[in-house]
Amino acid sequence: MTAINSVSRLDAGAQALRLRLDVLTRQQSDGFKGPAYGDIAPDAHRAIDLRADVARREVWQGTIDRTLARTSVTQNALGRLSDIATNFYEQSITIDGTNGVLVASIATQARAAMQEVANLLNERYGGEYVFGGTDTANPPVPDAQGIASSGMATDIAAAVASLTTGNAATVAAATLAAATSDTAGTTPFSAFLSDPATGLAEARRSVPAAEGQRVDYGILANRNAAATSEGETTGSWARDLLRGLATLAALDPSQTVLGTDFTDIVATARDGLRSAVDALGEERGALGATEERLGAISQRHSEVTVTLTTQLAAIQEVDMADTISQLNATKTQLEASYRAIAMVQGLSLTNFL
Repeated sequence: MTAINSVSRLDAGAQALRLRLDVLTRQQSDGFKGPAYGDIAPDAHRAIDLRADVARREVWQGTIDRTLARTSVTQNALGRLSDIATNFYEQSITIDGTNGVLVASIATQARAAMQEVANLLNERYGGEYVFGGTDTANPPVPDAQGIASSGMATDIAAAVASLTTGNAATVAAATLAAATSDTAGTTPFSAFLSDPATGLAEARRSVPAAEGQRVDYGILANRNAAATSEGETTGSWARDLLRGLATLAALDPSQTVLGTDFTDIVATARDGLRSAVDALGEERGALGATEERLGAISQRHSEVTVTLTTQLAAIQEVDMADTISQLNATKTQLEASYRAIAMVQGLSLTNFL
């Protein structure tokens, strides 16, 4: 009877060791204390909070990363637009009303540049138009290839063609009106961007960067974001650039005989291009500052996430060295238990006698 009781006790002990061995084996495999919150009591609530905080920061970081990729595309487009504006500003300085061949050459270049500008304003990232505001699925300039024959361009061309002695100011005012117009059939920009109830009124696109914190980054094709245009301007660097190019494209070498009226209209185009250059520089600088800010916020999220993850690991993960040590000790104990059971089971009344 004593042997039977001994075997029973030894078997119960072995069962407990087997359960302990299973737990330690799993812990060695996945590194966690256990799959249930009870395994990490009394720190379960804190672990839940830490996991939620880490998840939020990962979402913010992902959103910021996608935004920075989008602003990088925007910056590249702005850089090329600035190069075009600078190039034609500098070329317009050389037009002095005495070289008809130069006028014709610049006019041809300006017509081609208008199409490039329109295509740049239709730049996309991930299938979305970066200058389209919230209307990301549709191009800000619907007919980029035909921009030179848009209502704005033809109105400016008609105004320039009417240039005669003493009316340079009138022509300049007409080109300004054409470039400023949001009327369908005149403006080259989309109906969404030109509607006072939608694109003309909507706020810049922004990104949630942290708890209760949104950062503006969007730029619309037909109006400034952070930049303030000054001088000979429509109030929009994009419109100023298109106005200047359309004016230069409409110049005819025969108009050089008009003297100061011709040079005055060229000066108007030049000053508008200068305004575009300055505003584009300001826009790029402001967007660069936004990128730096977002990068800094993302870095802070990364650093805090490391700290939170370390705290979470201390709660839910095992000390691997200690676990392996316990695992080996448990195996040894279990083997000894099995040997003891075998020995006791081998005993008989004869052995005792």
